[in-house]
Amino acid sequence: MSKNRVIVLAVTTEKLTPTEAAERYGVSRQWIYQLLKRYYAGGLEAVEPRSRRPKSNPNTVPDPVRTRIIELRHQLTSDGLDAGPVTIAWHLKQEHLTPPAVSTIRRILTSESLITPEPKKRPKSSLHRFQADQPNECWQSDFTHWRLADGTDVEILNWIDDHSRFLLAATVYPRVTGQAVISEFSRLIDEYGTPASTLTDNGFVYTTRFRGSRNGFEHLLSLLGITQKNGAPNHPQTQGKIERFHQTEKLWLSRQPVATTLEELQQQLDTFRRIYNTQRPHRALDRRTPAEAYTAGIKAIPEMRPNVHYRIRIDRVDAFGKVTLRHGAILRHLGVGRANAGKAVLLVVDDTRVLVTDQNTGEVLSENLITPETNYWRNQQKSPGRWPGLFVNDDSDHA
Repeated sequence: MSKNRVIVLAVTTEKLTPTEAAERYGVSRQWIYQLLKRYYAGGLEAVEPRSRRPKSNPNTVPDPVRTRIIELRHQLTSDGLDAGPVTIAWHLKQEHLTPPAVSTIRRILTSESLITPEPKKRPKSSLHRFQADQPNECWQSDFTHWRLADGTDVEILNWIDDHSRFLLAATVYPRVTGQAVISEFSRLIDEYGTPASTLTDNGFVYTTRFRGSRNGFEHLLSLLGITQKNGAPNHPQTQGKIERFHQTEKLWLSRQPVATTLEELQQQLDTFRRIYNTQRPHRALDRRTPAEAYTAGIKAIPEMRPNVHYRIRIDRVDAFGKVTLRHGAILRHLGVGRANAGKAVLLVVDDTRVLVTDQNTGEVLSENLITPETNYWRNQQKSPGRWPGLFVNDDSDHA
């Protein structure tokens, strides 16, 4: 029996006065009168000790915010996007709601059984991270596999900016080829400028250096003064950013209706690219979006040729040994040579001339001076060779 009950019974049954009860049990008379008031209002149960917890707490998360936290968790998870407490806090700010502390959001998610315990991860202090200082300082590229609804295996070629994680392109192909890499890379240069360097693995579409030669992509990088970097064999951690990006990309795709065609999958990738770049805060970017980080800094350029602007075009030599190029709003004809008819070629255009190279071997097929007053630009060299002053750190054994 609690002390409060004993006191009340002593007064009501033993007929002690409040003063006598206070002296016997060592409490104040005011407390005796308060207990008696509770007793007469609600019986003996009403005199039991009460919780000292405040009836209200100014720091309590408002019900609308708590409800929105749970909704965001379900919504982001369903969309295949990051749904952690920090990301949820970012979305609350975007909706002009005052987010509680990240630890509070985590407690709310845990209380709703929305957090699944994971095995202990490797401590961050053991990781050695690197990040380019400027946008366009380094572009990472790799491709990954995906399946259409009928089980057809396709490949997705991705390019990201190392500094900002900005997704430059995500393009689906039946199979990624060296020509696809060159074509997409050339298009990105036209849209975003020339990067200072690239970082890829050692796939044959990126490099053939282990075969003692160069492929078309390597020749293009050399022509433009772009530094080529490749990870060590069997060490994907070097390309860790894009390897981790593949997980994000595939998680999002897995939550979408399975695409039945390449065109349908490309539409999904275009939607994902927009969401990833503009609507998804990145933890490594202080919760900025990749688009914000990419546009915030001054873009890097190749150090070897900072003042030369290039255009890149891919074409095929026609049966008469010519290729066409629109320059100054006029379609020009470039002489390459009948011996090269049918060859897939890469055109590198600067302010004064055009270099035409074999897309597969990198061999220089023609050099054509830009003469705006004429529509036909003849080949300035009679036999395949190099364009003087354009190759950088070239090795004659690989020409």
